[in-house]
Amino acid sequence: MDILLEPNVAYLILLGGILFAMMALVTPGTGLFEIGAFFSLALSGYAIYNLSFNWWALLILGLSIVPFVYAIRKPNRGLYLGASILLLVLGSTFLFSMDGWRPAVNPLLALFASGSFAAFLWIAVGKSVQAVSARPSHDMDMLIGMAGEARTKILSEGSVYVGGEMWTAKSEKSIPAGSAIRVVRREGFVLVVEKNDQSG
Repeated sequence: MDILLEPNVAYLILLGGILFAMMALVTPGTGLFEIGAFFSLALSGYAIYNLSFNWWALLILGLSIVPFVYAIRKPNRGLYLGASILLLVLGSTFLFSMDGWRPAVNPLLALFASGSFAAFLWIAVGKSVQAVSARPSHDMDMLIGMAGEARTKILSEGSVYVGGEMWTAKSEKSIPAGSAIRVVRREGFVLVVEKNDQSG
C-alpha cells in the first residue's frame, strides 16, 4: 500500500475516481462506473488520510459537484461543465501539498493528466447528456393522427403501414386489408387505428 502514498499515484487514482463518479452520474445503472468510482475514491481517500493535503483544495473539489449537476440538467451545459472541470483540475492539482501549500504532484504530470481528463470529460459528458436528452428517433406519439394503410385484416391484431414503416395495430371495429386507416392512439408498441373514411 506504500505506493498509494506517492502523491503522483494518489493524484492519478483520485482523478480516475472522480471521472468514474461523474460518468456514473451521467449514465446511471451500468454498475461499472459506480464500482470503479467506489474503489478509486476509497484508495484515494486512504492516501488523503495519510498524506499532507490542503483543506481549501478539498473544498474546491467538493464545490465542483454543483456546476456539474447543473451541467447535466440545465440548457447552458458548456458553461457549467467548463466551471466544474476548472474547479476539479484546480482542486485535484493542489490537493496534495508540500510546505503547507505547494502541490506535491509533478507539474508536468498534473498538466498532462488534467488536460486529458478535462478533454475526455468535456467530450464524454457532453455526448452522454446529449444522448440521454435526445428525443427518440422512433417517437410513436408522432404517429397519432397519421394516415396509413392496413396491410392485413385488423381487429384484435394486424399490421399497418404508417410513416414509412410497418407497425402492429389493433382496432375496435374490423378493418379489411388494403383499407385506409388513421392512427387514433397507441398502447405501448401497438397502434390503435380506425378506418379512414375521409381519405382520397
